[in-house]
Amino acid sequence: MKPFIAVLLSCLSFIHLVDISDCYNVIYPSQILAQSYAQRRNYANPSNTRIPLRTLNPAATDSHCRSRPLDLVFIIDSSRSVRPGEFEKVKVFLSDMVDTLDIGADATRVAVVNYASTVKIEFLLKDHLKKQNMKQAISVIEPLAAGTMTGLAIKKAMEEAFTEQSGARPKSQNIAKVAIIVTDGRPQDQVEEVSAAARASGIEIYAVGVDRADMRSLKLMASNPLEDHVFYVETYGVIEKLTSKFRETLCGRNTGWGLLLV
Repeated sequence: MKPFIAVLLSCLSFIHLVDISDCYNVIYPSQILAQSYAQRRNYANPSNTRIPLRTLNPAATDSHCRSRPLDLVFIIDSSRSVRPGEFEKVKVFLSDMVDTLDIGADATRVAVVNYASTVKIEFLLKDHLKKQNMKQAISVIEPLAAGTMTGLAIKKAMEEAFTEQSGARPKSQNIAKVAIIVTDGRPQDQVEEVSAAARASGIEIYAVGVDRADMRSLKLMASNPLEDHVFYVETYGVIEKLTSKFRETLCGRNTGWGLLLV
C-alpha cells in the first residue's frame, strides 16, 4: 500500500509542476539574442503571463521581397564607445538591409548619415541607385570617434537628407520616409523636440538600442506605439538578426515604416 501511495504522490507532483510551467512563458536571456523593448519590459515583470514572444528570426538575410518604395536614411552612431569591430558589424547590417530592398530610382532610395560629435552625410538618397554601388559606399565608411550628438544627427537628416534636392520624392508621390539610427549610448544633446519634429514631418521612427543604450531616449525618439517601434539587442554581434525582422515588416505591410537604430 505504501509503495502505491508514494507512486501516486509522485504522479500528482509531476502533474502540478507541468501545470505551473504551462502558466508562464519561461524566457532564458541566453536564448533570446535580440528582442523588442516591450519583451524586455515584460520579462522583468513576472506578473505578465503568456506574453506572445516576438523573437527576431535569424533567417537568411539575403531573401528578397518586393517592398513598397521608401526614402530610407540610416543614421549611425560611430562615437568612441562603438569599437572598430562593432562598427564593422553595423556596416554589415546596413549592407544586409540593402540586400532585402528593391533599390532604384522608382523603388527604394537610401542615404547614410554618420555621427559622433559631428555629423557627416556619407551619401544622399540620389547618389546610389544600384545595390552594388550602395554596398561599396557603405563598406568604406569610417567612424568619427568622440561624442554622441544624436539630436544633431536627426536634425541634419531631417533638414538635409530628406529634402527633394537630396533625392527625396515630393509629398505628392506619397513615398514613405524612414530614419534608421544606430547607437549604444546616451545622447549628449536633446532628442525629444527634434524627434517630435521629424515625426511631425512624416518620418516614422523605430528606435533600436544596443548594449548600454539609454532606453528613455529610445522611447523619446520612437514613433507610437512604442512596443512596435523600440527594439534592443544585447551586442553588436547580433545586430544582423534585426534584418529578418524588418524584412518581415517590409514584406508584410503596404504602408510606410521607419527604423531608428540608436
